[in-house]
Amino acid sequence: MGAKTGLLVYADSDVPGVLRRVGAADLDRTITMMRRLYSGWEIEECEGSTLWDGVYPPKGTAYAASWPGVDVIGDQRVMIDAPSQLPEHLVAASAGRRLVLHAMHSVVDWLAFAVWEDGRLVRSLSLSPDSGIIENIGEPLPFELPYWAGDRPADVIPWPDEDEEPYPLPFHPLELGEDALRALCGFIQEGRPQPDDVDADNIRLHGFQVRDPHRPEPAEQEAQLRSAMEAMGPPRVYTFDPDGSLIERDIHDADGTSGPVAQA
Repeated sequence: MGAKTGLLVYADSDVPGVLRRVGAADLDRTITMMRRLYSGWEIEECEGSTLWDGVYPPKGTAYAASWPGVDVIGDQRVMIDAPSQLPEHLVAASAGRRLVLHAMHSVVDWLAFAVWEDGRLVRSLSLSPDSGIIENIGEPLPFELPYWAGDRPADVIPWPDEDEEPYPLPFHPLELGEDALRALCGFIQEGRPQPDDVDADNIRLHGFQVRDPHRPEPAEQEAQLRSAMEAMGPPRVYTFDPDGSLIERDIHDADGTSGPVAQA
């Protein structure tokens, strides 16, 4: 599994049903939506994508489209551990509508999704094998039930050099993530397509470079990090003396046999 998503969808009704009927998204309408959701941010048009490819844009990029009845935004910024903490202005924009958040990252087997109805959170789930259940708010939705009932156990084979320990969750988050994406948005990233799936590869999204004017440029951030690392000085390595005290060792002594250079 290699799927990654950072997706928000606002809809007047059932999301899959609306997406099956959309055509080309109007650019001016989409820009108006972007300016409303990213108020005060710098927005510059760039190359677009498709709904299938655009659910995980590069950092600093958003793929978006607005049609009558539904708005779609792909942006890594919505990949937050606790979906209930989605910025208030993004939730407020869903007044009178349904809002769906879907985020997952295959490298760490992390999944998060949430649904708001008219600005009210009705379901949020976030979990990964390393962190366990991060957030679990509201009643499970129908597509979740087989997973919680134990009917979709994780089938994970450890690497040969790893201990044979069971997967720390009762099911695999990415498998649930695909079912959540299909149920909530009408398409999947990986797996076998179904005849009534939304044809996400044929839905075009406009592209935008989006930057918070209050945050430093990437080059400036890198310079700040480099300066901080230089100010830290060289690393210091300690080991225990037989009497239990800490002894600083020469960092260039790979086997740790050199004498102490300082005592803590």
